[in-house]
Amino acid sequence: MSGVVPTAPEHPAGDMENQSKSPDPRPAAPPDYTSHYAPGPPGPVVCPPAGYPGGFPMGYYSQPQANAFPLYQSTGGTHITQYQPGRYSMSHQSAPILWMPGPTPMTNCPPGLEYLAQLDSLQVLQHLDPLELMTHFETNNRYDVKNNLGQMVYVVNEDTDDFTRNAYRTLRPFVLRVTDCMGREVMTMQRPFKCSCCCFCCHTARQEMEVQCPPGVTIGYVKERWNLCRAVYSIQNEKKEDVMGVRGPCSTYGCGSDSVFEIKSLDGVSNIGNIIRKWHGLISAMVDADHFDINFPLDLDIKMKAMIFGACFLIDFMYFERSPQQNPTT
Repeated sequence: MSGVVPTAPEHPAGDMENQSKSPDPRPAAPPDYTSHYAPGPPGPVVCPPAGYPGGFPMGYYSQPQANAFPLYQSTGGTHITQYQPGRYSMSHQSAPILWMPGPTPMTNCPPGLEYLAQLDSLQVLQHLDPLELMTHFETNNRYDVKNNLGQMVYVVNEDTDDFTRNAYRTLRPFVLRVTDCMGREVMTMQRPFKCSCCCFCCHTARQEMEVQCPPGVTIGYVKERWNLCRAVYSIQNEKKEDVMGVRGPCSTYGCGSDSVFEIKSLDGVSNIGNIIRKWHGLISAMVDADHFDINFPLDLDIKMKAMIFGACFLIDFMYFERSPQQNPTT
């Protein structure tokens, strides 16, 4: 035997290089694709939380109940969250909603009325309901209440059953619930049923409304007074004592112009403020979506501001509520 030691067979350099690299166990990267996942709507509109500047003070306002007000709920953030139009597909929300900053508590002031201490005017905007327009089925009225900066102050919702709304139409008794940005009911307005079959000058046929703030605690009444040619009301305190008067125009329906209801002192001389139903052309005459401007002195008693605010809704139901069975010009 020769002294040559056998060795492994030689391999080409390329094969050796391939053996030195272990195969990659990871699968190949997936191809690019466009996701069809549709993100949900952005965070809801909320008020500044308690304990922060401009927010509600700790321990003064109760926490909102679950699902009490689906559009607005607390998220614990320190800033007001707004809807971003155009970023998400939201057919029911076309513009940001910005609430007026929460007020500080005040002595001798019903909870929730502190907003009015900072205001000398309010805008009341009624929602247009397409269902009512198409089907002639009377639905609950809804209103947005804003300040002169366009910030939301309150939301007002009618709470009346379907039978009562459609059987009595504009004469229906109703309950209006006023809520703030926390979904808390801060004011309730109740109108009892008054038979219109009596003589128009009979006191039993005159309309009235009770205003409660907080709900269950009466702060005053708005009562219709008989007058031959114009709308006249008296605003009373909780003891049913007259404190102010409301004097409407001779043509209360305001076809072609604004309808101005003046708030007068008891002697009828001093002008305290006014409630103006704005005229917006054919829209005002054909559909049930009214716009009111309410003006009063900044230093007026808060309860009296609330009573003037409440009088606006009784006026709306009596003179500007468009029942589908009525002629829009009457």
